[in-house]
Amino acid sequence: MRLAVMGSAAFAIPALVALQAAGHEIAMVYCQAPRPAGRGQKPRLGPVHEKALALGLPVATPLSLRDPAAQAAFAALDLDAAVVAAYGLILPPAILAAPRRGCLNIHASLLPRWRGAAPIQAAILAGDRETGITIMQMDAGLDTGPILLQESVPITEETTAAALHDTLAALGARLILRALDETPPPSPRPQPPGATYAAKLTRAEGRIDWARPAAAIARQIRALNPWPGTFTDLAGATLKILAARAEAGTPSAAPGTVLDDRLAIACGEGVLRPLRVQLAGRAALDVADFLRGHPIAPGRRLA
Repeated sequence: MRLAVMGSAAFAIPALVALQAAGHEIAMVYCQAPRPAGRGQKPRLGPVHEKALALGLPVATPLSLRDPAAQAAFAALDLDAAVVAAYGLILPPAILAAPRRGCLNIHASLLPRWRGAAPIQAAILAGDRETGITIMQMDAGLDTGPILLQESVPITEETTAAALHDTLAALGARLILRALDETPPPSPRPQPPGATYAAKLTRAEGRIDWARPAAAIARQIRALNPWPGTFTDLAGATLKILAARAEAGTPSAAPGTVLDDRLAIACGEGVLRPLRVQLAGRAALDVADFLRGHPIAPGRRLA
């Protein structure tokens, strides 16, 4: 088929590679425009933009798809379909209607659960036992279109957002090939009721509230890995907690209090035992190595 691939974040890269390798004609790759980054604030290409150029594919970076000129350029591509994954721009009706088979979205949840910007993190934060990929026929709503294909994957007590991202990106690549290649094409079915929403993450959501249950904090640490990360204050410095285990128990100390010489921390319910930590500006270390250089006595309070 003659396709456009519309994606900006790394989540879309496996689908882009798989579509080209399968022999589909990628007429254009659409990405968000390069953004200033680093100390010099020079424009930096996004992950999909870099990969598309490495594959020898043309790239378009319109600031908006509401512009009539951008819509005319898209229509002139004469597409069979557009594949959309982690693109970041709204597709207006003129864009949605231009390809012969419309626009197909690779969404990282089992819709209608976790519509929105951060479905991977939301599933872990909520304690869901599974998530997956939905291939959706896009309409004008926010992740409201009919479902073409779905496949689930488990979420365990060790699953991080980083690992789940990679698993779902690979699954999305496999399912979009099925959606395009199956004869007859998958029949669209309306989403059932019961939608939930996953809002865009902010850095503030990484701050640990020690009054919460240890199990919820452990999910927060796994869900916000790698960004924005989870952190607490230690004597005026920011201490990132990169991995941790929740343990049962009823600590007598106030939430946030260090309970032993291995950095067990009292929570509102249960105990959190960090496994890997990082002081701002320093290397990440296993807790035993960290404590050799930065001993923290029992009774110390984290905020």
